[in-house]
Amino acid sequence: MPCLLLKGRSLVKTVCFRDVSYIGDPLNAVRIFNEKQVDELVIFDITATIENKEPDYDLIAKIAEECFMPLCYGGGIRTIDMIQKILNSGVEKIVVNSQTVKNPKFIRQAADQFGSQSIIVAIDVKKNQWGNYTVYSHGGRKNSKIDPVVHAQLMAEMGAGEIILTSIDREGTWAGYDYEITRRVAAAANIPVIASGGAGEVLHFYEAVQKGKASAVAIGSMAVYHDKGQGVLINFPDHDMLKAVLN
Repeated sequence: MPCLLLKGRSLVKTVCFRDVSYIGDPLNAVRIFNEKQVDELVIFDITATIENKEPDYDLIAKIAEECFMPLCYGGGIRTIDMIQKILNSGVEKIVVNSQTVKNPKFIRQAADQFGSQSIIVAIDVKKNQWGNYTVYSHGGRKNSKIDPVVHAQLMAEMGAGEIILTSIDREGTWAGYDYEITRRVAAAANIPVIASGGAGEVLHFYEAVQKGKASAVAIGSMAVYHDKGQGVLINFPDHDMLKAVLN
């Protein structure tokens, strides 16, 4: 699934959660993904939590209106009322990140009210010099010092329906997913884990599923660039190519 990043009302791309590059208009991107018959689309507002602002409900509604596939939105979500407004706009699933670190029971409240199928938890992880993984929040700026495996187990217990696991170190690098932490989280959680961060070729999808035991994969750079080091091109792998590699 393509994972698109918003900064304000612009579509952008980052590398390791830094080095923001302008991509274009998110609505145009959604229209192209409709034509390419994408299965599901994830949209993250990367500044909402950092700037302590509410989601841009107007923009979310416009994106949902254009989107012909299931849509997930994350960014700045910290109350039940926010979730209600976003789901009312036509979004099928919401993604919560930083609030799960601050108040893990928020996921239980959300799942009880809206159902686990609507609640995704995003876990952003970083590996330190000793090889230990830690959960980061607030757009990769705050080290929670929480073990991602422990956090994933807790989120599953709280009622999350899925986990999007992103390697900050790999994000935007085209170097492949972090299969080690994906495998560990997938083994610990009894819910689907979506690998994110690092996809550079279709083979990486296969490896994320086979080596990382992921249930699905998300792509960022591959969805907005022609190739590594080349120009912007809203893109999605050909379905025949996907079948050939994944089967």
